[in-house]
Amino acid sequence: MAKVSFIVDTGCCFSGISGLIDSFGIANLWHADKTKTSGTPLFETELLSPDGQPVQVGGGFRVAPDGCFADREKTDVVVIPSFLPNTELLCDNARDMLDWISDQYRRGARVATLCTGSFVLAETGLLDHRQATTNWLYVRKFRRRHPKVHLKPDRILTRDSGLICAGTSTAFYHLGLHLIDMFGSPELSALCAKTLLLDSKKTSQASYAMFSGYKEHGDQEIRKAQESMESRYAETFSMEQLARQVGISPRHFIRRFRKATGETPLNYLQQIRIETAKSILETGGATVDEITQAIGYENSGTFRKLFKTFTGLSPREYRDKFARRSQG
Repeated sequence: MAKVSFIVDTGCCFSGISGLIDSFGIANLWHADKTKTSGTPLFETELLSPDGQPVQVGGGFRVAPDGCFADREKTDVVVIPSFLPNTELLCDNARDMLDWISDQYRRGARVATLCTGSFVLAETGLLDHRQATTNWLYVRKFRRRHPKVHLKPDRILTRDSGLICAGTSTAFYHLGLHLIDMFGSPELSALCAKTLLLDSKKTSQASYAMFSGYKEHGDQEIRKAQESMESRYAETFSMEQLARQVGISPRHFIRRFRKATGETPLNYLQQIRIETAKSILETGGATVDEITQAIGYENSGTFRKLFKTFTGLSPREYRDKFARRSQG
């Protein structure tokens, strides 16, 4: 039997926790059915708070935990929930909690995170030089705060040395299936996926991400360059011309742009164009050739390739998935 300990604290998102508990409950039912037993379940779950007292979670309701995490000497899996909109630690006993998480990992427990729970795990230092993912909305903040972590922002799930990160709160299903596979079997995981109507093969969150250029860096010349790209994205211009336009030598423009925004100028322009294309695909019936011309490319093959690179989908697949159709 696998013991799964969920950390609950003020303001945490509870939906991922409750969803995982339900998923493990379904796994227990299928396990009992397939093994023809009604004895020890495959999973046992518990809620642990810093002091064992009731916690007000996201949404404003209160949750009564099963105890204090410091009183649990050994568990098999620690699950850290997400905290939205904050990505900082929200409890008074943060250091004690981080030490407990680290201690459980040293004792052999897997540690899993949901969405921005990866920020909490990164604070322990366990993710340094290891792979992780988080919600696409917080990628830039995560990289600035934890530069030693090998962040994979396109992934729905990452696994590295017993540390498992789910990219969003709703990716708890993918985390659940992974743990059911680990402590049960691939067959049991597949049964649960079918019961929950889940696409267990989906591995990327790239198609859901929205690009928003970072402008709070204090470099006014680079900000002017960003604004120029955003207003002239459909035009043909060189980065050398843009550099001179904002008063920076072409030699230093790329380095300075990347330092300020975290992107190269070319990558920044490409993402602006792709984001515009996504909006057109969602709201209109323009052809790929028309969209290609509208966003500043001449070759639809180049556009299709870039679109697939940034979203993981072809333009047609993206339109089929995200087009806003009237419900009338």
